[in-house]
Amino acid sequence: MRKILFLTFILIGFALKSKAQSPDVIIEDIRFESEGVSLAGTIYMPRQSHVAVVIVHGSDRQPRMSKFASFLAENGISVLTYDKRGVGESGGIYVGMEVGTNNIDPANLTLLAEDVSAAVNVLHQRDKSVPVGLVGFSQAGWIIPIAANKNSLVDFMVMFSGPVISTLEQLSFQFFTDGNLNFWDSHTEAEVREHIFNTPDRYQFENTDPYDALDTLSIPGLWLFGGKDIQVPVGLSIERLNALKVLGKPYEYCFFPTLGHNVAFSNSTEPVDIAVQWIKNRKQGKASSSKN
Repeated sequence: MRKILFLTFILIGFALKSKAQSPDVIIEDIRFESEGVSLAGTIYMPRQSHVAVVIVHGSDRQPRMSKFASFLAENGISVLTYDKRGVGESGGIYVGMEVGTNNIDPANLTLLAEDVSAAVNVLHQRDKSVPVGLVGFSQAGWIIPIAANKNSLVDFMVMFSGPVISTLEQLSFQFFTDGNLNFWDSHTEAEVREHIFNTPDRYQFENTDPYDALDTLSIPGLWLFGGKDIQVPVGLSIERLNALKVLGKPYEYCFFPTLGHNVAFSNSTEPVDIAVQWIKNRKQGKASSSKN
């Protein structure tokens, strides 16, 4: 039986030119509780910070993302980054393809969203005057909307290559591309949609659609997509976002035609630069951000 490859975000070739940590950034290792386990992380607190974020993992076995957190802190953004449950110094059990488990099962996505919500509470306690957002990668596109609906302290969200399609639709697309980096040289958007919508369902688990959660939120959101993505059907995701925008949702996206799934960690710093500026602008909109 063919092995299911779940959405992952490989942090290879980190292109950001992060400086040595400044004395103006306070770094503190912490532990916090979530759903019966102790999670280990680090808080980066710039002395001049007006906005804060929790970093949300992709699907792979990820420890805390220290380099990325340090880069954000150098840009005046407070950050909490932590070891994913079952990874590094965190307790709990890691669920992922490496151990033969279904990491996009709704129960696991909800559990990971609970961890995110607990991290938001911790970061909010450090400075209740600043907006707190979520910044995530890949699979976080399903987790972040769940967490934002659970926790009213979440003021905004940023997703790099985050799917705005269901888990079953994503798997159908991923099997179709079959890891071929040149997939888009010989296939069209029409062929992708034909495959996703007309291929018989071969998967035996409950579906999760982020549209449902996003439809209930009214906080600002930013998605950053690569046109050569072979794990997330970007055209379909953008179509769903546009449908939400028509409903008045404050969602934005940026599209980079030549980039792939690892849009944040490519040779171009443009996606991250755009995201950083967008996050820093959130400090002006905290008072007006709310949920339905």
